[in-house]
Parts: sequence; C-alpha cells; structure tokens
Amino acid sequence: MKLWEKKGSDINSQIEQFTVGRDTEFDMVLAKYDVQGSMAHAKMLESVKMLTPEEGNAIQAELKNLEEEIKLGRFRIEAGVEDIHSQIELNLTRKIGEAGKKIHSGRSRNDQVAVDIKLFLRAEILNLKTAVKSLFDLLISLSDKYKEDLLPGYTHLQIAMPSSFGLWFGSFAESLTDDLEILAAAYQVVNKNPLGSGAGYGSSFPLNRQLTTELLEFKSLNYNVVYAQMSRGKTEKLVSFGLSSVAATISRLAMDCCLYMSQNFGFISFPDELTTGSSIMPHKKNPDVFELIRGRSNRIQSIPNELSLLMNNLPSGYHREMQLTKEILFPALEDLKSCIDMTMLMLSHIRVKKDILHDEKYKYIFSVEAVNELANQGVPFREAYQTIGNRIQAGNFSFDQSKPLKHTHEGSLGNLNLSEIGAEMEKVLTKF
Repeated sequence: MKLWEKKGSDINSQIEQFTVGRDTEFDMVLAKYDVQGSMAHAKMLESVKMLTPEEGNAIQAELKNLEEEIKLGRFRIEAGVEDIHSQIELNLTRKIGEAGKKIHSGRSRNDQVAVDIKLFLRAEILNLKTAVKSLFDLLISLSDKYKEDLLPGYTHLQIAMPSSFGLWFGSFAESLTDDLEILAAAYQVVNKNPLGSGAGYGSSFPLNRQLTTELLEFKSLNYNVVYAQMSRGKTEKLVSFGLSSVAATISRLAMDCCLYMSQNFGFISFPDELTTGSSIMPHKKNPDVFELIRGRSNRIQSIPNELSLLMNNLPSGYHREMQLTKEILFPALEDLKSCIDMTMLMLSHIRVKKDILHDEKYKYIFSVEAVNELANQGVPFREAYQTIGNRIQAGNFSFDQSKPLKHTHEGSLGNLNLSEIGAEMEKVLTKF
C-alpha cells in the first residue's frame, strides 16, 4: 500500500527498493511520533467539522491502541506497505472503516514526516540534555575531589606549567555548558510546528494550525508553509552541530585519557575489567573504550558536513534525498548517548596518581613560579625571566616544590570556580 497509489500505478520493484532504501528501518523509530501527530491532526479535523465526533472518537481510540502496540514492540510495517504513514492509515481503515481514510485530509506526507522528525528530535535533545548534565555533574564532583592533586600541564606536548586534576576535570565540565548552548539553540528551531503546511504550499481546507501546535506542545509554529518544508534538512543540520560540539568535548577527554594512561605518562589508571589486553604482549592494558569513544565522537563531528553536502543547493520544495538525513542523524544520536554512558562508566572508576610532579623530569615545571617570585620582589619581569632562563641553561636551576603548592592553590590552581560553572549550567538548562 502507498498513499499515492492509483490503479495501474505499479512501480518497478528495483525502483521501489532503491527509493525506499532504509526508510522502513528508521520509520519504526518515528512510529510513536507519527501516532502523536495523527492524534493532534484528527482532533483538529474534528474541530473544523471535517470529522464527526463519532469518527473522531473512533480514530482517537484506535490510535491509542496503535500507540500501545508500538510501546509493547508489537507494531510492524508489513511487506508491501511503503512507510509508517501508510501502515498507520491502513491499520485505522481496517479497524474503523471509512473514517480511517479521512485522517490524511489536509496534510501531506511531507508535513507528516516533518512533524514526526521534529517530535523525535525534540525528545532526543531532551534525553541528550539529561545525559550531558549527568556527565557534567560527575566531572564537577571529580574536579572538587582531586583539586589538591597536581598534574603537569603541557603546551606543544612539552612540559609547561603546574596544573591540577581539579582544573582538568573542571575544564571539560565547563566545555559541556557551551556545548549545551548550541544544543539549546537547535532545540528552539526544532520546537516549531510544521504540521498543516501540506506539501509545502498549504491547504484549501480550514485547518487550525495553532490548535495542533498547542496539542503537540510546540512552542510556536513554522508560519510560512514554504519555509516549513525548507526547514527539513536545516533542522537536522542544526541539531547535528549540537551533537558535534558535545562529541568534540568527549573526544578530547578520551584522547587525554589515552595519553595519560600510557606508561610514558602514567597519570591515571583503571581497574583491569575496564581495559583490554594484547594477544601476545601480557603486560598490556589497552584503553580500547576511550579509543572507540574518540573514534565514534570524531565520526559524529563529520555529520554537519555530511548533511551540508546532502542539502546544499537544493531549490525550494521537497526533494527525495531529504529522507537520507534520517540514516545520517539517527544513528549518531544513539552513538553519542552510548559514548556519554561509557565515559561516565570509565570516569566513575578512574584512579589518579599522587605526587606526579616529584619526578625529576618535571624539575623545570616551576620555572614560571620562580620568575614570578622574583617579579613579586620588585625585579622587572623581563629581567626576572632572563635570570631564571640563564640558570636553566647553565643547569643550576632549582626550586623548592613545597613552596608553589601553597602559592598556586591560593591562585589559579586553587580557584576552580565550580559554583560559577554550575550556575552557568543552570542558566543553559532553562533554555530547553
């Protein structure tokens, strides 16, 4: 069954297989949202007298039955049925007769798919927001827990200045607040109702688009019906920027963990059950989880570009390649949630090495502290810099490592600003 099917309109099976592609697979993800959209549309049709109260009640009752079947995993798209929209209309017609055929009045598959995707993305963004907030809370907790444990800071992968595990964990927490800013901006675009725009050119039926906006709990609607259709692809791309931003933070954290786990650094470790081994080297404890998090997160960062290439230079109106956005974006959502879950699992069991900076190779890491000490005594900074530089070059630089511990924790290393970062996160969360 196809919604556009007419007598004598049989289509070549190869053409059908190619044009449908993986749509059926992703339509199952959208099934419950298609039911929600149909419920709202049917109520609106009844309100404008295009359905009788009896027809409206029958449709609502059967849609609720379908919603329950979907929830229980019993719903299927039958062989020969083109998509989720056709299947739901077919099921309605089988159960309640002619009234089921009226459900499509005043809408096209174009606005039907658009509203399904927006409902789905809205729910997924809120789920992702919750997951990111959980990771944020864990990072803030770790930052506070390890604020006294010093960590060598690197620039150009060269030993630079003292840092702390508190600052390291906290940096990724604050990064997530900016990532959620981008996701919140995408959410505002997603939270607009395209239903009632039809194929992108409206309808001559007296549709009440404000009613469906309220029933589906959208903040507002896409007012211009042509733009409602143009928002397909654009909406997905904006969401992908949010995913990409979160993925970039997680990827960088994963890379640090891979580096810090290595024997050459040895800053952190994990229980054996969270690492893997080598088939021939018995001493190996590999960071496979973080490597896969890094790899998957990097793939997610490519998605905005992939969607841009797919949608670039399309004229106004609907075009069939828009269906490909689902197979690009939907798996990425699952991948990102999985990466967040695994990052939380790993960080919940992280072991931090103590007294790292006592190693001889870090003897110059306090050179800036030595320069600052001279400057605090009134020596011009450039002269102080030259003095300490000359000592290092001559091989006679030394610094009492007990001194900067107190000094730095009164300064930048001690000021983690955790409450301020937490307040920023709370502000961002109000934008969803």
